[in-house]
Amino acid sequence: MRRGCLSFAVLVLCGFISTAHANWEYSGVYVGDGAYQDDGSRFVLSFRAGASMGLASVKNQVGTLATGYWYNESNNTVITDAYYQDCIDKGQCSGYVYAGIADLADVPVSKNFSSFSFAAGASVGWTIPNTPQWRIELGWDTIQKSEYNASPLFEGEVPLVGGDVSNVAIYLESSSLQSEVTTDVISAMAFYDFYDGLYKPTRKAIPYVGFGIGYADTKTVMNLADLYGDLSTDANLINFGKVDSNGILQFNRSEVNTANIAGVLAAGFSYGINDSLFLDLGARLTYIPKIKWALVNEDDTNQRDWISADNLIYANIMLGVRFEF
Repeated sequence: MRRGCLSFAVLVLCGFISTAHANWEYSGVYVGDGAYQDDGSRFVLSFRAGASMGLASVKNQVGTLATGYWYNESNNTVITDAYYQDCIDKGQCSGYVYAGIADLADVPVSKNFSSFSFAAGASVGWTIPNTPQWRIELGWDTIQKSEYNASPLFEGEVPLVGGDVSNVAIYLESSSLQSEVTTDVISAMAFYDFYDGLYKPTRKAIPYVGFGIGYADTKTVMNLADLYGDLSTDANLINFGKVDSNGILQFNRSEVNTANIAGVLAAGFSYGINDSLFLDLGARLTYIPKIKWALVNEDDTNQRDWISADNLIYANIMLGVRFEF
């Protein structure tokens, strides 16, 4: 009995496999007598990997953050409130007068975002019936751990106001940043392959272009350090770290995610090994309007924006394989 049931199951399974194979291999319209009219439509599956270059303009998003400074006319030096108080405690701060307040929001970021990293992706899609030069694909791409580091993070000349000394400006350097940026993009793309007929040629380079729109999720991981002592005395920042034994604020490691609508352009060449397997060398440009770095408190209930990267562009060069069934 078991042998009979097993034989029956094998026959049924073979029947399903044969039917699935026929429908999978011969896409198109059934015209009778066991014949199919092929319309050129194919299921598409692709995988790719390569390098990515990210570029963006980085802007100060600190908001109002005022720090007091002291000026010594005898040696023309300026120190922060934090260093002045430490100096007073040690009895070493004679000759200093209050010079005024500088707003960190007025100081530009010292460098823009520019980083190489690894990129990879995968897509599923379909070639359009009767116009197989067009294919549509739903894809996922990831750009892994681009680094953005700056020391000092903020750097530039800023005036001091409200002090006992007039017309004093300082060249302010503030904080140090070490960070990583990871981006995932889900995109809907349309591609046009430049060839004639219903079937892609084999053993021949086929150029293509593509365009689409997507959803980009970017995670920034920020480690901020107060190397210059101008942040540690600000009451608005105390909740974003802990003050050590030297009175310096040690900031929390902060992670934030930024969601965006992204635009994607693509161009490249494919090369047919056979009717179903293609090698693909392509470039993709992904435009993301804005990502941000922010301070986060210990229990992740409060954030303060710190810097942003505006008009971020990732340029990916990737080698891959594409299957069309």
